[in-house]
Amino acid sequence: MRFLDEAKIYIKAGDGGDGCLSFRREKFIEFGGPDGGSGGHGGSIYALAVNNVNTLIDYRYKQHFKAKKGNHGEGQNKTGKSGTDIILKVPIGTQILDEDKFTEIADLLEEGQVVLLAEGGRGGAGNAAFKSSTNQSPRKTTPGTEGEEKWIWLKLKLIADIAIVGMPNAGKSTFISAVTNLKAKIEDYPFSTITPQLGMVSFNDKEIIIADIPGLIENAHLGKGLGDRFLAHVERCSVILHIIDASQDDPVSNYITIRKELELYGNIIYDKPEIIVLNKSDVTEETKIERIKKKLKAQTKLEIFTISAVMNSGCKEVINYASKFVNCKNDKW
Repeated sequence: MRFLDEAKIYIKAGDGGDGCLSFRREKFIEFGGPDGGSGGHGGSIYALAVNNVNTLIDYRYKQHFKAKKGNHGEGQNKTGKSGTDIILKVPIGTQILDEDKFTEIADLLEEGQVVLLAEGGRGGAGNAAFKSSTNQSPRKTTPGTEGEEKWIWLKLKLIADIAIVGMPNAGKSTFISAVTNLKAKIEDYPFSTITPQLGMVSFNDKEIIIADIPGLIENAHLGKGLGDRFLAHVERCSVILHIIDASQDDPVSNYITIRKELELYGNIIYDKPEIIVLNKSDVTEETKIERIKKKLKAQTKLEIFTISAVMNSGCKEVINYASKFVNCKNDKW
């Protein structure tokens, strides 16, 4: 299934049916009178968060959603049939924004959460509704009201406890494959991960969700490489694992580059707790690793771990430490 985390769609709720103008005229019935029924309500449009969907790809191929109109009222006090509602199923973690892409309509964070997006029009009143002691033969009816319509944005932000960031080919996919049930694509070329991926690990009676974000490079905020568009999926995490390829010529410079890109994206990510992980210890001299640690300590004063993701060495210790930052589910977001 292809991954899509953003879609713009048009929604139109159904109009209400008109009220009916009718009078009883039946053989052998002495007294007639108004019997026009009211119109049915138009169908509304809702969004429903479901847990078996993790992409918005369905909304690329169908972008217009129009609910049914309500039927008009009829004689014999018959109310028109209401229009059928439309329920849009979206992944958990979907934000719904107004057409300006800034005004938030809803943020669906839990399975089964439902939000009304466009309300159907109300059915108009038939002339029977206007009968009174002083007006026995009303000829007044009201039309149905129009249903709401608008363009909206669906924006998916994956819900994960831990997010992995770093340069391309730092070993992020290898790490998530080593510690979770995810079998990520691993190749010897830049940007082998081109979309965010989720894996789960059970640790100390916790189910921890880990997100692997495509690699960042310098000037990602300007769209270079794959850009920083996938960083939205880091916003909900509790802690960031910053994986660094220790075998590179200047790992400290790479670390500073990524931190700069996170800062340019915004404090919502930049201020999150961070764990530094030096990867590829199996192909890096120990003396070099110690030099890197010393320089990073001077820069950050953060906890620094050394691992070999390909050998699955030190990975468990990283997850153990990261799990301390994972909040209880109800307080996470």
